[in-house]
Amino acid sequence: MTPPGAGRAASPGVAAAPIRARRVPLRARGKRWTGLVLSVYSWLVIAYLVIPIAVMVLYSFNQITTALPQVSFAWNGFTLQWWRQWSEIPGLTESFWLSIRLAALSMLFATVCGTLIALALVRYRFVGKAATEQVLFANIAAPEIVTAASLLSFFVTINVARGFLTLLLSHVALSVAYVAVTVRARLSGFDWSVEEAAQDLGAGPWTTFQKVTLPLIFPGILAGGLMAFVLSVDDFVTSNFVSGASVPFPVWVYGATRIGTPPQVLVFGSGIFIVGFLIAITSVVLARKKA
Repeated sequence: MTPPGAGRAASPGVAAAPIRARRVPLRARGKRWTGLVLSVYSWLVIAYLVIPIAVMVLYSFNQITTALPQVSFAWNGFTLQWWRQWSEIPGLTESFWLSIRLAALSMLFATVCGTLIALALVRYRFVGKAATEQVLFANIAAPEIVTAASLLSFFVTINVARGFLTLLLSHVALSVAYVAVTVRARLSGFDWSVEEAAQDLGAGPWTTFQKVTLPLIFPGILAGGLMAFVLSVDDFVTSNFVSGASVPFPVWVYGATRIGTPPQVLVFGSGIFIVGFLIAITSVVLARKKA
C-alpha cells in the first residue's frame, strides 16, 4: 500500500528536475562563448605579432625589377638572389657582425654584473640598498632618449672618442638593470638552507656557489643574458647617439632608408628571426625532456 502523501511528496522533485536540466546548458553555453572569445582574441594577438615577421621573410624572396635593388612590396616573383648575394652590400655585413660582437660582449658583462647585483640585493643588508634598487628601476623606466643623451654628454665631458668602446659601455648600462631584476626574481624563492647544508658537508664558498647556487639560479641568469643580447642587437636610439665611426646594424638600416633599403636587409632580419626561433624551440624541447 502506498503511504499517504507519497504521490504529493514526489511531485516537487519531479517538477524541480526540468529546472536543473535547463540551468546546466545555460552555464555550458556561457563557457563556450567565453572560450570562443578568448581563443579569437589570442589568435588575433598572435597574428598581430607574427604577420609583420612573415611579410619580412616572404619579401626577402621577392624579385626586384628596378635598376637599383630596393625593397618593394609589389610581388614580382620568387627568387633566391638576395639570399645568395647577402654579403654584397658595402657596409651592411660589417655593421651586422659589429652588432653581433657588441651584443655578445654586452651580454657577458651585463650578465656578470647584473647577477652579482641581484645576489647582493637579496642576500645582504648594506647602506644604500634601497637607493640601488631605485636606481635599477629608474634605469628601466627612464625614456631611452634621456639615457642616450646623458651618456653622450658624459662621454663628451670626459673626452672619450665615440666608437665601439662607448657603444659597449652604453649597452651594458642599458641592460644590466634588466639582468639584475630577472635574476633577483629567480632568487626570491631560493632556499638558502641548501647552501648551509653544502657548507656543513665541507664545501667551501666557491664550491657551494658553483655546485649548488649557480645551477639553481641558472635559468634566471640565462633569461637575463638573452634579454641583454636582444636589447643590444635591437637598440637604435642609444647606438645612434654614441656610435661615432662604428655603425651597428640598426643605425646602418636607418641610414639606408633615406636612399632606399636594399633587400639584403630583409635577408638579415629573416636570419635573425630564424636563429631566435630555433633557439626558442630548442629551449622548449630541452625543458620538456628535463621535466
